[in-house]
Amino acid sequence: MHDYVALTLMAIIVGGLVGAIIWLNSVLGPKSTSPIKEEPFETGVRSHIPVKFYLVALLFVVFDVELTFLFPWGIVFRELGWPAFLSMTLFLSLLFLTLIYAWKKGVLSWK
Repeated sequence: MHDYVALTLMAIIVGGLVGAIIWLNSVLGPKSTSPIKEEPFETGVRSHIPVKFYLVALLFVVFDVELTFLFPWGIVFRELGWPAFLSMTLFLSLLFLTLIYAWKKGVLSWK
């Protein structure tokens, strides 16, 4: 129960600080506007990024998340037993099949 009181108190304090900062910004912040400031901002540079960059980024995220599951499993490997070993083998097999699929589709080739 003591933890909930501390958590509630922290939420109230943080909410009060956020409200105070927003209020101070509206009171003390600059209020001058002009037609140029109201226009949407554009850089003028129209660059097209190839889809391969997005695919490689997605593969990186998939295999990076895999490591977050693999590291704690490796630490307690002996204590978990065979069921955990078999489930992790299935998990790693699916990830390996994902890598093979991406390789066959040509995602990893930079031609």
